[in-house]
Amino acid sequence: MSLYANILEAQKHRRRLFAVLLDLEKTSLEGLNNRTRDADYVLVGGSTGANTAALVRALHRQTDKPVILFPGNVQQFCPEADALLFLSVLSSRNADCLIGQHVAAARTIAQSGVETIPTGYILIDGGKRTAVMDATQSEPIRQTDIRQAVDTAIAAELLGKRLIYLEAGSGALTPVSEHLIRAVREAVSLPLMVGGGIRTPQMMNTAYNAGADIVVVGNHLEQHPEEIELFGGMRR
Repeated sequence: MSLYANILEAQKHRRRLFAVLLDLEKTSLEGLNNRTRDADYVLVGGSTGANTAALVRALHRQTDKPVILFPGNVQQFCPEADALLFLSVLSSRNADCLIGQHVAAARTIAQSGVETIPTGYILIDGGKRTAVMDATQSEPIRQTDIRQAVDTAIAAELLGKRLIYLEAGSGALTPVSEHLIRAVREAVSLPLMVGGGIRTPQMMNTAYNAGADIVVVGNHLEQHPEEIELFGGMRR
């Protein structure tokens, strides 16, 4: 079964999925099993950094978790990953984030055979300026502008995207709101991934209850890796 088929199967049966995000700039190559053991998937990426292959290989040596690339640029592609979120930053009007990077990477990705998941990436204001805003040269959608977020998600589905990723940004002060997640969930049928600013299992549970199929935790677990079991327990 492909990784995306696994996500669809989980969505069908309302099974919660949990992904740990490892930042290429911050992650040590040691002790990866302890830092990912209660997750379903490991996302690898970041707004900067390009030493993707070393981290992907270390994960495959130390864990049995599927590794999904969450790239900030074309240099972060690694053919040894299990899958790739092929991101279009739909909250941006920067052509490079909408199609430019994709064209630059297309031939390499197609020839690699890596499973590719076309993803509508929607940046939501998390209360602080984040690296992804600078990397994409774009501003996020306001938490209160639910109509804009929903319309963007609908457009993603109509464009043929297979996954929606609502992202408040690494280290966000405020995660994507319950109301916004719920509104998007009611408007689209695609699997819904939510991340950014999730610092407690309770925040994670709120996102699930609002309609998230996959919750991503990164920055908090980089600082507190011992809490991985607490977050993993919220899937049950």
